[in-house]
Parts: sequence; C-alpha cells; structure tokens
Amino acid sequence: MKKGKKIDDTVWSGTWVADRLGVSLEDGGAPAAPRLDALLGLALRRNPKRAHLLVSQVLGKHVPRSPHDVYAAGHELGERVRALLDADGEGAAAAAVVLGYAETATGLGHCVADGLGLAPYLHSTRRPVAGVEPAGGFEEAHSHATSHLLLPEDPKLLAGSGPLVLVDDEFSTGNTVLNTIADLHARHPRAHYVVVALVDMRSPADRDRLTAFAAGLGARIDLVTLASGTVRLPEGVLAKGQALVEEYETPAGENQPRRRLRRGVRGGAPADGPEAVTRVALHWPAGLPDGGRHGFTPAHRDRLEAALPALAGRIADALGPEPGRVLVLGNEELMYAPLRLALALEQSGAAREVRFSTTTRSPVLAVDDPGYAIRTRLVFPAHDIPADGPGDRYAYNVFSTAGAGFDTVVAVVDTHGDTPELRTGLLAALAPHTGRVLLAVIPSYAPAPAPAPAPAPAPVPLHDRQEPIMTEPLRGPAFSSYAPEDVGWLLQDFSEVELEAPTEEREEAIQAGGAHYAESLPVEYQPSPGYQELYQSALTASAARIARAVGTVTETVLAERSPSPVLVSLARAGTPVGVLMRRWARARHGLDLPHYAVSIVRGRGIDANALRWLAAHHDPADIVFVDGWTGKGAITRELREALAKFPGFNPEIVVLADPGSCVPTYGTREDFLIPSACLNSTVSGLISRTVLRSDLVGPADFHGAKFYRELAGADVSVDFVDTVAARFDEVAEAVGAEVKELLAADRTPTWEGWAAVERISEEYGIHDVNLVKPGVGETTRVLLRRVPWKILAQRGAGADLDHVRLLAEQRGVPVEEVDGLPYTCVGLIHPRFTRGATGADGKAVASK
Repeated sequence: MKKGKKIDDTVWSGTWVADRLGVSLEDGGAPAAPRLDALLGLALRRNPKRAHLLVSQVLGKHVPRSPHDVYAAGHELGERVRALLDADGEGAAAAAVVLGYAETATGLGHCVADGLGLAPYLHSTRRPVAGVEPAGGFEEAHSHATSHLLLPEDPKLLAGSGPLVLVDDEFSTGNTVLNTIADLHARHPRAHYVVVALVDMRSPADRDRLTAFAAGLGARIDLVTLASGTVRLPEGVLAKGQALVEEYETPAGENQPRRRLRRGVRGGAPADGPEAVTRVALHWPAGLPDGGRHGFTPAHRDRLEAALPALAGRIADALGPEPGRVLVLGNEELMYAPLRLALALEQSGAAREVRFSTTTRSPVLAVDDPGYAIRTRLVFPAHDIPADGPGDRYAYNVFSTAGAGFDTVVAVVDTHGDTPELRTGLLAALAPHTGRVLLAVIPSYAPAPAPAPAPAPAPVPLHDRQEPIMTEPLRGPAFSSYAPEDVGWLLQDFSEVELEAPTEEREEAIQAGGAHYAESLPVEYQPSPGYQELYQSALTASAARIARAVGTVTETVLAERSPSPVLVSLARAGTPVGVLMRRWARARHGLDLPHYAVSIVRGRGIDANALRWLAAHHDPADIVFVDGWTGKGAITRELREALAKFPGFNPEIVVLADPGSCVPTYGTREDFLIPSACLNSTVSGLISRTVLRSDLVGPADFHGAKFYRELAGADVSVDFVDTVAARFDEVAEAVGAEVKELLAADRTPTWEGWAAVERISEEYGIHDVNLVKPGVGETTRVLLRRVPWKILAQRGAGADLDHVRLLAEQRGVPVEEVDGLPYTCVGLIHPRFTRGATGADGKAVASK
C-alpha cells in the first residue's frame, strides 16, 4: 500500500505511522480477499521490540464500527469453517467445538460459532470462578493479566475427538495457538484443528514452524482467514518508533494534550458517580449465559435470538425518539452480548447511527490525526475486582476532539463489573464526552452446582484415603547434607536413576509440548572458581540482610499464623529458607519447629501423598508453606489451586522475598541477591529439583529427587545457613521494629510482578509468560538450567547482579540495561527454541 493513499475517500488509518516510519502492509495476493488496509490500521505503543501495532478495523475492540460489519466478519469466517468441515464428510461440523481467546477474540469466536451453526462455543478467561474446575490453560503475550483459563460448565466439552476450532483476531507468530494445542492435545488428543483469524501475518519461518508442529503432533491443522500478508519494516524502524513515542507521549500523570496527542483523559468523579447515568432494565432471560466463559450451546443461541428484539426494544425505549449517534460499549471479555444488542438496535432503526466497541486492558498511544488508528483514549481504573489486582483500563476512539462524538453511550457490563468503581471510573470518564450515558447490566452467569452425589459412607479422613507407600521422611546424612533435625524430605530417592538431559534437549522438548520440565533434570551446573568467589562475596555482603528477612518472616508467622507452626518448604528453593526459619525460632524463642520439604510442580500441582502424610501426623491448620521468593507468582497460584481439594490447609505461602507482591507474609519485598539462588544443589543440601514422571511415581508414591553425594566437596549448604544464622543477634532489634510496622500495615498483594511479566512478554514478542522469569533468583535459574535468550537488567544495578553478568558472559547471553524495570533483573528464556533456532530479534541462540 502506498503511503498516504486514501480508501473510499477517507485517509487510511495507518498513514500517520507509514509516513513517519516507512511501514507498509503487503497483501498475500488471494484473489477474493479484502485488502489488508481495509482491515487494519496502525498505531504505536511503548515497546522495545516492535514499534508498530496492527489495529483491526472490524473487530469491535479499539475502533467503533457498525455492529453489522463486526458480526458479518466473524460470521463469514464461521461459514468458511463449515464448508471446510463439510468437505470432510457428514457429521464433522456437528462434532466441532469453537474456542475463542480472551480478551480480544471472545466476541469474534462467538460470531464464528454462529456462522458454523452447529458447534458449542467456549472462550478462555482471566477471571477465576469459584467452584468451576479448569479444563486447561495456557499463556499468551497479549494477556494483560492472569493466565488464560478454560472453565467449561460441562467438563466433557473439550474431551471429544471432533475438530477443535481456535479463534483469534490476528495470527502473527502462532505461539499462542501452539501453546493451546499442546496443552489440550496432551489432555484430549484429536486429529483435526482449525485455526481462524481475521488476518494471517506470519513470517515464512513461523508458517514452517506450524507445519512442523502439526507433523510432530500427528494432527491436521488448517487455517481460515479473511486475508493474509506481511508487514514490511525498513531498517531502523524500531529506533524511529521509540523516538516517536517519546515525542508524542505525555509524561505519566499529565492529561493535557501535547502537539496533537491525546495521551488519555483519566476518569474521576465523586463517590456517588456521574449524575447523567440512566440504568436500563434489560430483563435478561433467566439462566441464559452472558457469553462463552462457561460454554454457549446452539440451544443458548436460539434463546438469545428469540430474546434480542425485546432486549433491544428496552434500550430503544430508554434512548428516546431522537438519540442521535449511539455507541454501544462492551467491557473487556464481555463482547458478544453487547455486540448482539448493538446489532439488534441497529437493525431496528431506533437510532440514526449505531456503533460498537469495547474497553480493553491494552495500553496504546493516542494521536489525534485522521491517519492514525487510535485518535483518543479514556483511562479509568478496573472495576471488576480482577484476580491480578487493580490496574488501568482503556476505551479508545469513544470521543472526538472535533466535537463530532457520540450523542449517547450505552455501557454494557455484567453484574461482576457493576461496582462503585464502575460509576466513579468508566462512567465518570464517559460523562463529559457524550450527551447521555446509559448503563445496561447483564447477569454474570454462574454454572449450576454439581448434582449432589448419591448417599455414601461417612467421609474418610484425609490421612486415611490413600496412605503413601513411604511412611517416613528421608533425612540427612543418608539423603541430603543437612542435619537430620533440620528437614525431613517427603520424597523418593531417585539417586540411582538416570534423569539428566542436556539443557538444549530439555528446552526443545518442553517448548514443543512433548515433555514437562519436571520429567527430567538439567545437568547440574559446576561453578567456576570465579563464580564461587562471587558467591562467597555475595554471602558475606548480604548475610545480615538475609538474616533480617528471615527474622521478619518468622516473627510474622509466629504472630499471625500459629505459635507452633509446622514449616513445609517447597523443595528445593524454599528449603534453605525453611531451615533458617527453624533456626531463628530456636535461637530467639527456644522453639523446635518441625520442618519438611515437599514437591510442587507448575501445571501438575502439589504432591497429594505428601499432604496426606502431613495431615496424618500434624494438624493441617498448623502447616505453613515456605518458599524462597516470588517471581511472577505462578507457584503461589499453583499452591492455592492445589490446596482447594484439601480442606484444612492454609494456602497462603510465606516467602523470604516478595518482589512480585504476590503474598501477604514475607521478609522483604526488595528484589536483591539471595546467595542461595546463585547455586543449585550445592546450597540446597545436595538435592536436585523434584521429579514427577508416571513411570517412576505411582498413585501412592511421593514425588522424587536425587541426592548428589558426589558433589560433597563443593557443598556449601550448611555453611550458608550457619553464616546467616550467625547474624541473627545483630539484626534482632531491627526485626522487632519492622515486624511491628508490618503487622499494622496493609500487605494486600498487588500482583504488580505478574502485570510486569505480561508487559515484558508482549513487548519482547515472546508470547508465553512462562518464558519470562523475573527477579534475581529466577534469572539465575534461567542461566543455570534453561536456554537463556537475554537478560534485562535495571539500569545502574550494582553488585547484586555480578553473578548474573558472569553467568551471562559464560553462556554468551546479552545483558540489556533498561529503565522502569520493577525488578533488579529479568531472565528471558529463548522464545522459539529448537537447536539452531533464532529468537524474535533474528539472532541465533548462543550457548557455551
């Protein structure tokens, strides 16, 4: 497309970016496909890896559009899928299930399911729902909050063997689709997957990767899109784009336009909210889901179709005889129901003009120019009590600086989002920019409780349900170099089993979906003399700091959780902390606290047999789970979900350091070097990380680990504990003062670390938050165990990162200093690793 070219007598909404950066869209050449410039505009956002952003003109997310156009785009894709499946023979379409991605494609996926006609629909969600067991989950770069959850009301919805149709707005690299298929195929293999998107913008390498993935899976993967093509980026476009963002972006907190920029008008109103809001009583049909979060069947679709004329009629009545230009504004994942209301309103002729768009989590630069896709932006706080904590939300292009905005905005939310924050946030932000604000609230669908089970004998106590084969914990010196009283390991001894694999082979298998990280072990890193010196220097410099954090977390536990807690550390990073907490309790209070180490595995949960053993020997209410630090909080979430099946245990984990703000009980929230993170087994009792593999761990077995007796000469586990414990007396006074302050403080987790990880995942084109490891401890693990791609370091970080810089140099990994990093450093695992692969920046992976 030529820069500055007009489309249908209007300026293309990518012209502003194209003129300044030289970016162009090149069509794929399909004869009947719409032109890319009719489907996409361009915008900018602060992003160190990709300056431009593709903005869909027909999605109904960032750009208000005729509801007919939005619905027709998805419906046409569904019709094409129906034709594809019908060609496979009778019954294929009826056996299909459609899965859409939150938040952007929840409505699009619904429309595809409508076009397909026969298939039930489910979309992923970032909203955990009590009582609904996840049927799967995955990560993606565009997630601006928690991981994607799959929460079907019918647990069999995704268990069939028919075609699975996956719907996203844009197919850019394919990583999200690969993550999803890998997760679901491992649970319920099927022979045919269909990937649906408005546009396919993959590179040739990404196309080849999907082909190879399908071949390795032994499944057929088809692709259905409206158009395809590529984005052409000239040399130096990244630097130019970053300079433009700096030039046009107003400093944080400034709401006045600079040049022709609209940085964002921030909502705010008195506690009772804006006066101009009128509630519309929709009388939504009882029991009809508000969307596909828990599944939306053809029968649900029929009920909605029958109800839509009356629902739209109630909105029309509230609008009055001359409503002017009307915007129906959906809310994040709630896209389909507002879209159908808008479409029915448009078809009724009740308003001169009806447009549709939705709010979003995604921050984008706004520039008030007709050749730019995001001209204005409203900023307001989240109002639906999100699981990942408070944060800003955005509505784009809902008002005009030229005065040609909407006469009425109909905001549509579900009851979960109908909160006081809605009135003082979004509704207050809308009020100055439109004549009237109407609010329509749809009941949040709650799945029916599971049927009551048939009468059964009295419940079997937890410890009697399935007694583990191993009845006593392993202890040193037979297993680990710790003293026997320091810790008991609720594990099997796999010391004689060959479990190690080269790091590159493990990474390739993990990312390809063919293996889980807990099924093998990395080759144990042997530190060089220089690295060992760094460790000793770090320990000497930080021993008092660690002692203070140990004292703070231990005293907080004793004050708030139990005067006689049972410490249960998560092996193995939590185990040195558990040993130190036990030492503090003995030194300061004369307490001899029990301490055990158990296994927890991301994606697989905690060792259930270890929990049964603990319940048989201790009161579950006294159990306190201990870990070393939080990164983005994945294990924190994993523990909470796992313990939901084991009543009596407190799921709140306690940690030495909580830089991710994921837990309420911690020693510090600073991100600093904990020397025990510098090494592997040689600072953790010579124990490997834990292993969970079906051929080694039976239904009544503990998980396992190895005892590396042969590394005894390099072991510093006991020395680490002794060195820190020797500083207990000198920090005792400071600990007392700090604990007093903490006990009176609001320590509610903000989950800011998780939000930062998702931003980094998006900005660096990684497309999987599991490959972003924040904090000094997690970064060290990346360099020791995984295939690192690059390290992000807080500009000016000092000695806390000396060991990271040394490890990075040894492995040939670049260290990139950045501003505004909430952690001291972040480790990025190679995002597309196969041996000989290249990363998102086109550079080959380096490993020494």
